[in-house]
Amino acid sequence: MDGFSKLVQACRSYRRFDEAAGMPREVLIDLVDIARQTASGANRMPLRFRVVCAEQERAAVFVHLKWAGALKDWDGPVPGERPAGYIVICDAGGGATTAVDEGIAAQTIVLAAASAGYGACMLHAFNKAEVARALGLAQNVAPLMVIALGKPGEAVVLEDMAAGAASTDYWRDEKSVHHVPKRALDQVLL
Repeated sequence: MDGFSKLVQACRSYRRFDEAAGMPREVLIDLVDIARQTASGANRMPLRFRVVCAEQERAAVFVHLKWAGALKDWDGPVPGERPAGYIVICDAGGGATTAVDEGIAAQTIVLAAASAGYGACMLHAFNKAEVARALGLAQNVAPLMVIALGKPGEAVVLEDMAAGAASTDYWRDEKSVHHVPKRALDQVLL
């Protein structure tokens, strides 16, 4: 499991990207192809995926996203640091397990992206109605999550939390390194 563990550790939420590096549409399509093959509750497969890579569409999505709730004085990535592409996970069928399917598909997408050298950030904080409008989604298709993707433009490090620590907030140091606290194994085992 060592190789998979390393992949999971490398698969962080990146909020700043090397926008100039781009991300080919074919890679985004490949990520969707992998996600569509994952498990789905009762095999209902209610999810649909909207790939966003054209510059105008990326800009139309970006303005409706909210970035990094724990970083109160940061408004999100500036031009040059913005995602090179997005995959919008949508619900087209509903059902009791849609949220589970969404999580499975999203984690699969970001792990596959990390394995190909890309970074990602799963975003639930966005104006769903405006994103749907910007992308011309049908009324029966509801955006659930936006996954921002691109070549990472920041360093992200994991750190074990001290026993009894109250805050799980991530933070940036004076060199703009993004620190992510994680509960230690002995803190999560019951």
